[in-house]
Amino acid sequence: MITVNDIHKKYGSQPVLKGINLTLNEGQTVALMGPNGSGKTTFIKCILGMVKADKGHILFKDHKIEGDWEYRKDIGYMPQSAKFPERLKVRDVFSMLKDIRKDFNGTYDEDLIREFELESIFNKTVGTLSGGTRQKVSAAIAFLFNPSMLILDEPTTGLDPVSSEILKNKIIREHKKNKLIFITSHIISDIEEVSSHVMYLFDGQLQFLKDISTLKSETGEANLNKAIIHVMVDHQRKEKAL
Repeated sequence: MITVNDIHKKYGSQPVLKGINLTLNEGQTVALMGPNGSGKTTFIKCILGMVKADKGHILFKDHKIEGDWEYRKDIGYMPQSAKFPERLKVRDVFSMLKDIRKDFNGTYDEDLIREFELESIFNKTVGTLSGGTRQKVSAAIAFLFNPSMLILDEPTTGLDPVSSEILKNKIIREHKKNKLIFITSHIISDIEEVSSHVMYLFDGQLQFLKDISTLKSETGEANLNKAIIHVMVDHQRKEKAL
């Protein structure tokens, strides 16, 4: 579904992405991991067309995304920190988005509206909502138009345990529908519960993209966090030996 060919990106003289090559397929739930400054956010923005790469190209369903925006209709995006007009009522946020997407002729996915009981706050203005409640609204919007790909940036941040479990169960259900789901999170336990693959960026370079069971098998580690540390220690050891 997504093919990334030799993507490079600099901000000024500072390289952020250094030749990323990979393919992401339908039916995968991919956890994007890496330390702060590794290029995760820039990589996501390149996929969304919010940042233009200096070199290389990205294909979405075999079509280059450069100069195109129609493909974004097939992507549901949940940013780490969603911003909505503070004076809008919650119901108006959903109405506004539906009005913008008048060309949508599918069935709205309102599972999270129901499961988070968002209708009970439809008459509240966005400015009065807590951070966790804004996160619920943002999650419900990401799934609303039943996209074939989802990009969820730190989706459980700020959610209480019950709401976090609701969202994780929703991700698992969408995975079973053969959608491509891309998640960033620092909470390893959340990633391990919902993801099929791990992609690890370090210093703007792709270190590995592997399914979780293979990663554990290759490292001999039953714990995902220990498996990732194992791979990175080996990588650093090889780097020093060169």
